[in-house]
Amino acid sequence: MCGIVGCIGKKQACPIVLDGLRALEYRGYDSAGVAVIDSNNSAQLFKQVGGVENVARLINSSKKPVKSTVAIGHTRWATHGQPSIENAHPQTNQSKTIFVVHNGIIENYSEIREKLIGQGYKFISETDTEVIPQLIDYHLKKAKSFEQAFIKTLGELRGAYAIVALTTEEPDKLFAARLSSPLVIGVADEELIVASDPAAILAHTKQVVYIKDYEMVVVDSKSYKIHNYLKDTTVKRGTEELDFDSEEFSKAGYPTYMLKEIFEAPATIKSATLGRIRLDPPLVKLGGLERVSSQLKFIDRLVIVGCGTSFYAGLVGEYLIEEIAKIPVEVQLASEFKYRDEPFSRSTALLAISQSGETADTIAALKKVEDYGILRLGVVNNVGSTIARMTDAGVYCHAGPERAVASTKAFISQVVVLAEIALYLSNGTSKLYKPLLSELELLPGKAAELLKQTETIKRIALKYKDDRDFLFIGRHYLYPAALEGALKLKEVAYTHAEGYAAGEMKHGPLAMIDPSFPTLALATDSPQLEKTYSNIQEIKARNGRVVAIATEGNKHIESVADDVIYMPQTAEQFQPILAATVMQLFAYYIAEARGVNIDQPRNLAKSVTVE
Repeated sequence: MCGIVGCIGKKQACPIVLDGLRALEYRGYDSAGVAVIDSNNSAQLFKQVGGVENVARLINSSKKPVKSTVAIGHTRWATHGQPSIENAHPQTNQSKTIFVVHNGIIENYSEIREKLIGQGYKFISETDTEVIPQLIDYHLKKAKSFEQAFIKTLGELRGAYAIVALTTEEPDKLFAARLSSPLVIGVADEELIVASDPAAILAHTKQVVYIKDYEMVVVDSKSYKIHNYLKDTTVKRGTEELDFDSEEFSKAGYPTYMLKEIFEAPATIKSATLGRIRLDPPLVKLGGLERVSSQLKFIDRLVIVGCGTSFYAGLVGEYLIEEIAKIPVEVQLASEFKYRDEPFSRSTALLAISQSGETADTIAALKKVEDYGILRLGVVNNVGSTIARMTDAGVYCHAGPERAVASTKAFISQVVVLAEIALYLSNGTSKLYKPLLSELELLPGKAAELLKQTETIKRIALKYKDDRDFLFIGRHYLYPAALEGALKLKEVAYTHAEGYAAGEMKHGPLAMIDPSFPTLALATDSPQLEKTYSNIQEIKARNGRVVAIATEGNKHIESVADDVIYMPQTAEQFQPILAATVMQLFAYYIAEARGVNIDQPRNLAKSVTVE
């Protein structure tokens, strides 16, 4: 989503803020801006539509040199108001003495706006953010300090936000707060950096302080002070060390982050299993679940919630947990779950899946059940994220940073982790326990073998680069994989794609089939393969073209499909992992042929921190 960076210290702050914003470009945005206050208490504001480099050029061409040890910056993904200079952040009060950057949505902004207009305030943007500096200005007329006015303002805001404010009233400080939107402080030797994502901080320090909900922080050049404005209490919190390096954020010679992350599939699988599985004697050890192991014994129903790719991984998890652990599972979209009124017993557990750990709808799902007295579990990638802190227990994916907006490593690692959870919950009683543990050990090597077929996948993908519609079909474990494959093609190649359970073809989708509407059929070895053959024949009988993903050694598939991509043999339960890699590459090369921005697809953001 939007990105926030603020810096204060001994060094020139503007270059640090610009570098931090560049590090957040992967999140997706449409405009950017920077505000600074110099030693003469003079403010400068630079905003442009488009990339961070547009703002950098504006700063470099400024007639007045931009020199300051304090600055804030922002990359905006439009919610309220179209991309424009007026709507870009930082937003200001009328006298341009208060500057604010904001992630999230202020739900009662219209009400606040009307109130302030009644008090003589004028607004120039369409954003919800502009009410924040104007409201601070309003309270500052009666407050004893800027900090007090800031806290009064926070008390009136409804919604989700991460806010950083800068003012000429106190130019030696940054003021920040969060509610349901991530915010972190990086503590370096000569500066402190406030950001919405650790990626903006890594080049300068790995020592961070995570800010929690209802906390505001005052940061100066040497220290930070945290205050819980809901409880009116001072909070003491030390730093934590980030567990990844800045090198992980580079492209490492690949043309795009997405291609790099696809090729990290073998390492992603290995990282998700490292230290967690043992073959002799067979054992699954999940330290993140051990402290609730006694509670897990009494679980008779599991509800999985997630959005997008995480939701599809959850659907695979439903099959895994029901088959291996024999626990009934249902999977719900987090964006719908929070509005449902359904019965919950104390023996139900909720499992939230999120790559970022900051997905607004998934956080809302967890908040919905916080007073239910049920166990809340998490599967997240980002250590220290909101969901990781909200849940009672969970398992990290350990996939490392994922910078392409379209998720690749996350789906693979989530499915691996869900398989481990299923095996863990089975307590070794499943007949699949030993075979699947053995297969997990072999899976990274099979993913590496699959990646050797990249040129074949590219050649086949280019045959379909001009098609505007696509159907993805699969059965059983491969049905959720089909949904994920269709999503990837939509996200990166802007191709209309639908994922369907193959058994549903005669219930509607066959009406769409013609020579201009190709199908990608997941037809790997499984008990359902013969039925998938029938579906392919139905499509061929209606002049539809078919790309099949099949298991190595299946020559029969070549007689029914137009093109075949082979993947190594693996257990049916893990086929979605290898198939996902094939479909990611298929979508990637179609997108590349169309010349679109693969890492930052239009209209999308990496971490959806607002509804």
